[in-house]
Amino acid sequence: MPEVEQRGTRRFPLQLPVTLRDPAAQAQEITAQTKDVSARGICFYVESNIVEGSDIEFTLTLPPEITLTESIRVRCQGRVVRVERNHPGPKLGVAATIDHYEFLAEQ
Repeated sequence: MPEVEQRGTRRFPLQLPVTLRDPAAQAQEITAQTKDVSARGICFYVESNIVEGSDIEFTLTLPPEITLTESIRVRCQGRVVRVERNHPGPKLGVAATIDHYEFLAEQ
């Protein structure tokens, strides 16, 4: 029996750099690469151990192709909903919700 799609919003297959920050470890930042992004969630690949159910904060830059203006940096807060360990090499596939976001000023 085929799997039923449960996503409520369209995912965009974007390979963007993303910076993750563990709210518990204030100074530690981890870089990752997105697989896809939607208005409510993100999927990315990372070489660091991330625990399902944990809170997460991440920053990514949406390119002009998406914003239809200029690049926009967005800081998001959410929760890890799935961790997939079945990828070749040391990378994990991580799916997380986007519960809150804010646009950041240009640097």
